[in-house]
Amino acid sequence: MNKEVASSPPSETGRYRDLQILDELSNNDALTQRDLSKRMGIALGLVNSYLKNLIAKGYITVRNIPSKRYAYYLTPKGFSEKSRLAYDLLQDYTRIYREAKNNYRQLFLELERSGVKRIVFAGADEVAEFAYITLQETKLELAGVVDTDRAGELFFGMKITPLSGLQGVEYDGIVVTSYLKRATMRQALLEGGIEEKNIRTIFAS
Repeated sequence: MNKEVASSPPSETGRYRDLQILDELSNNDALTQRDLSKRMGIALGLVNSYLKNLIAKGYITVRNIPSKRYAYYLTPKGFSEKSRLAYDLLQDYTRIYREAKNNYRQLFLELERSGVKRIVFAGADEVAEFAYITLQETKLELAGVVDTDRAGELFFGMKITPLSGLQGVEYDGIVVTSYLKRATMRQALLEGGIEEKNIRTIFAS
């Protein structure tokens, strides 16, 4: 049962990716699409789509560089847009995190009442930190944390593992604890054989 307690703006990820690209270009003289793909951890095709949109709006300019490649540069208009996006997203995230803490408290108490004892976090970004802090107010135990992008790192002393790391872990349910990757995280869990009734989230996909 995938109960969604709160909704979120559908364009949030797109705005965040735009800001990432503008920020990367503001700190480097020239970056190629492949450079951006590696730095952002997303597919080359997605980078291409975001770049075309930013170029069309006049935020980025493109130039030829050796080896028949293209490099991308921020325009003055792009610098202004970067500042505007950063401010807007900061306001949005402040609201999102405040709501997330309240909604995780509600979800955890509901899980506790239903007999759940051990849960796994799917996602280890800033939202997961709010979830962890809220978890301490309950009797629920964190059995594991999965996040392929951060596998091997520590999350409040617990080693983050890829999805395959769930094998052999005893748990009663999985809570999606990523905001930006909520949809892809949920899909990966389903494709990994996790039953939908065992996946919970507070955000709409």
